[in-house]
Parts: sequence; C-alpha cells; structure tokens
Amino acid sequence: MSESEHRVVVEGSRILTPRLILRPWEREDAEPALSVYGSDDVARWLAPAVERVADAQTMRALIDHWIADSETREQPQGRWAVVLRETGELIGGTALLPLPPYDVDLEIAWQLAPDAWGKGLAAEAGHGVAHHAFASGIDELFAVVRPNNARGAATARRVGMAWVGETEKYYDLRLQVYRLRKADLDAPTQPYGI
Repeated sequence: MSESEHRVVVEGSRILTPRLILRPWEREDAEPALSVYGSDDVARWLAPAVERVADAQTMRALIDHWIADSETREQPQGRWAVVLRETGELIGGTALLPLPPYDVDLEIAWQLAPDAWGKGLAAEAGHGVAHHAFASGIDELFAVVRPNNARGAATARRVGMAWVGETEKYYDLRLQVYRLRKADLDAPTQPYGI
C-alpha cells in the first residue's frame, strides 16, 4: 500500500485522511446524522450502546450529549463527525472511547450511512483515529463486532486489526474482539477499498 493511502494529519481537534475530515460534532449535524443513526441497517449493530434515533430533535439531543461528553474526556478520546473532504457531506461518525464495564480497554468505533458503504471509508476513518490515538501515546486499541456483522469485521481487518477471540465482557453481548497495536498500524495489508 502506498504512503499516500495511509496519510493522516492531525490539526487540533480535526483528523485529516486522504478522503475524509474527522471533526468534532456540531448541533447543525443533526439532520445529516439522522441518515446514519436513524437507519435500521446501522442501528441494528449499535444497540444497546446506541439505539436507533427516531427524529432530528432526538438526534440533536444525542449530539449535544456527545459534545459535552467529548469535552470532559482526556485526549485522544472523543467522538468525531466523518465528512467527505471533497464535498463536505457528513457521512458518519467515529469514536475512541473506553469499553464498558471496566473502562480500561479503548474501543475504536465507526458508523457510516448505508449509501457510503463499500468504498473503504469506514476503514479510512478508523485508520485516522488509530493514528491519532497512537501519536497520543496509546499502545493498543480494540474493536468489538457482533458475530454476524461481516461488514464490521471486514472493516476492522482493513484498519489492520487482528481477531483475538470472542467475549461477553463488553456490553453484556457475545462479541468478536479485534486488536490493533501501534507496531502493526501500517503493516502491509489490503487497500481501504478492497
């Protein structure tokens, strides 16, 4: 994979990748965010951590909560809106947060609107957040995926994560666990879009 495919730049609270801008959430993001978090195809994999969002008012309240929560977290933790660099269109969200119940392991998570699927954008967003985390001194990251979520598992692998097993430790659900260590971040793997 070429160096330009992995290029990540952190500018303050923004993370720039070749095709994306990961930036803090804003209240005005509620309408476009509803196409992500209001989608049954997305929400089915997020519950119980995040339930399907029914309307823009509820989405706005959730974004207000995310903004307030991100302001209290130590860097590099937080939540970001995922925006296409070329058009400025909001297509999803990503997060780096402690996994419950013990808040020791850091989870990298990504959610995209269904019409943005299949283009390698979720892996690119995850890769950007991983770079930010490792540059901030984090040694390893985890992703948890429901056993039937083949798309989520494939994205974790494209980020460079390795499957480490299944557990019921997180969210009281049986989940597949993927781990990424700093030394493995840019090891040769498949391009984002494959």
